[in-house]
Amino acid sequence: MDDNSLKVGSNEMELVDFRILKQEDGAVYEGIYGINVAKVREIIRIPALTELPGTPDFIEGIFDLRNVVIPVVNLAKWMGIVEPDFVEKNSRIIITEFNNILIGFVVHEAKRIRRINWADIEPATFLSGAGNIDGSKITGVTKIENDNVLLILDLESVVQDLGLYKPDTDTMPHEIESFSGLALVLDDSATARKIVKDALQKMGFTVVEAIDGQEGLGMLDKLYEKYDGDIASHLKIIISDVEMPRMDGFHFAANVKDDGRFNNIPIVFNSSISDHFSEVRGMKAGGEAYLVKFDASSFYDEVARVVRAHMK
Repeated sequence: MDDNSLKVGSNEMELVDFRILKQEDGAVYEGIYGINVAKVREIIRIPALTELPGTPDFIEGIFDLRNVVIPVVNLAKWMGIVEPDFVEKNSRIIITEFNNILIGFVVHEAKRIRRINWADIEPATFLSGAGNIDGSKITGVTKIENDNVLLILDLESVVQDLGLYKPDTDTMPHEIESFSGLALVLDDSATARKIVKDALQKMGFTVVEAIDGQEGLGMLDKLYEKYDGDIASHLKIIISDVEMPRMDGFHFAANVKDDGRFNNIPIVFNSSISDHFSEVRGMKAGGEAYLVKFDASSFYDEVARVVRAHMK
């Protein structure tokens, strides 16, 4: 993927379309799912796996990929889906990297790469409690051809289920620098917002929140009106996720930097996407730093550095 494939501020993403089959009442149904290409290292056939005793049943085992040990998760089992017996032929493992963790996911078929506009993706909060669908495992939904619906999985929650991702905002090698003023946090995950909010409050900030870029721009308008145009004296920093329905973090940042009312407010990206290309896009969009969720020491240090730089 070259630098022009997804322009900064385009509010688009590319995702891998994959399928998971479900057997229910004697019939087989095909679920259509997606994951951001930025999190995908490669897609391979299922290799020989070494089982790990004492792990959850959705852990198929581990294997060695070029001297790196990769845990493998069966997505159907993780989602509580009953699989049909004939899926092995087309099954693949999607090797992903996010939060600086490598992990493989078994899917029944990898179909294609799609380019989707975030504006066409709706938050998945309405799925909670909807039949057999666990809304907490879905971050967004979008319509595709033939009136089908594609579900974007929250694979970060798998990492949390495995105990591999346990952010600790209390562990610091040195004293936390203290500030005052407002900080705006954008993230579609309530859990992620709470982690960031707690960290910022430890630094002395008062935190306001938004669930995506669209709501974030609305929040900036409200703050500008509240402070009679003197928003920069009150809002010291914006912390933004990248992957968010309706408007992603890059598009949000591009809008902020194009608006003379807000373009002096520093933006720090805080994302699970850990590839270099996304970091470059973040800087081109106007970010002052790009952090991978959630290393407390790096978070405190970078936020302090950025805020200090803008106080001069």
